[in-house]
Amino acid sequence: MLSCEHGGRRVPREFKRSFVPPESVLGSHRGHDAGTSELGRHLAKGLGAPLVHHDVTRLLVDANRSRENPERWSKWSLALTPEERARAEREHWAPHRDAVEVAVAERARGGRVLHVSVHSFTPRRNGVVREVDIGFLYDPSRMLERTVVARWLRALEEHEPRLRLRRNRPYKGTDDGLTTALRQRFADARYAGIELEVSQRFPRAMTPAGQRRWRRLQDSLEESLAAALRSFDGLRH
Repeated sequence: MLSCEHGGRRVPREFKRSFVPPESVLGSHRGHDAGTSELGRHLAKGLGAPLVHHDVTRLLVDANRSRENPERWSKWSLALTPEERARAEREHWAPHRDAVEVAVAERARGGRVLHVSVHSFTPRRNGVVREVDIGFLYDPSRMLERTVVARWLRALEEHEPRLRLRRNRPYKGTDDGLTTALRQRFADARYAGIELEVSQRFPRAMTPAGQRRWRRLQDSLEESLAAALRSFDGLRH
């Protein structure tokens, strides 16, 4: 199954008066993960897999951060009243996480489940260029995740030999996130949670050639993941 935790930049109507981040921030990597909505839907359609999609801006409350993590609130959401933040959590944080957990639990009962959490990252952060095109974030101590990533990466290399493919970059797969939380509930034998990180230089390309490259990359990600899944008996997606 697939999920998008940062798939949109929508500000819910009930918060528009009190929650007012600048439009320039909403449209940046701080407000959403560019390209993940399109990529998530592409993968879901091509693989016949369910997608749980979250389109509310991460600046209100970050669906990929745990309840204990203060970074799930932006400086604009911290300006809300405690009651407003509780409402944001109740109506726009918990429902997405609950929906993903329920979908994983349903599939884990029938075998092993692969959960791909689709994300993208800015190619440059704080003045530092990230030497990564595609990152696979996972827990190296979990054999199922380690094996899926190895096979997916190898299959993608055949499609895209020039891409810079990296394990656990530009972030660590064991950092706080939805997949990390789900590992605490589901054993290695049943659950593989992988965060797919795609450089935003692909979906944000403005030229026709750049957009063709982005569409080709989506096809390559779908085909390589399908190839990796074919080698697993009983692994559900």
